[in-house]
Amino acid sequence: MFTGIVEEIGTILKTGSSLKISASEILNDVHIGDSIAVNGICLTVTAFDTGSFTVDAMPETYKRTALKSLSCGSKVNLERAMAANGRFGGHIVSGHIDGTGRISDYRNDGNAIWMTVTTDRELLKYIAPKGSVAIDGVSLTVVDSLRDSFSVSLIPHTSSVTTLTSHRSGDIVNIETDVLAKYIGHLLSFNEGHKQLDMNFLINCGF
Repeated sequence: MFTGIVEEIGTILKTGSSLKISASEILNDVHIGDSIAVNGICLTVTAFDTGSFTVDAMPETYKRTALKSLSCGSKVNLERAMAANGRFGGHIVSGHIDGTGRISDYRNDGNAIWMTVTTDRELLKYIAPKGSVAIDGVSLTVVDSLRDSFSVSLIPHTSSVTTLTSHRSGDIVNIETDVLAKYIGHLLSFNEGHKQLDMNFLINCGF
């Protein structure tokens, strides 16, 4: 499990079925088999040295994430799995990407930057104003959610310690929606015995 609080920015050294990524801070206590979120994607460490680590990436991972848009030299957000004695500074992030979105706009708002991301309605139903979302592994609060897009506001600190403002309009990013919203959505849409848990069902049952 992760929190969406990025620890450092790494650099892609090698792409393909095995990714090699340069890093420093997260290598302090790295072990083979550790989970590291790379732009929000939970990947397993298979090798490391004093300045980099290697992870495997399956074809399915490339298919469902923005990993395919990375090349040698690309900057990525890195976070180690949450320690049991650590502070929970962000929100529950599993590292399992729900889909991708496309950055459609940046605009300045005082000392903050608004970023708007266009994505599928299937994801947007789990993205609520004032709720949580992870973009490229960064825990963010949703400012607005519309029919085909949502917006977040980046404070200066987030802009300086993540890759989010290094993107350009049109770039693709990874999106992980709030796990609690997904569980609630699944519960409400789950059919058992052809009975759907909705408002009519609850009213008929006396609620």
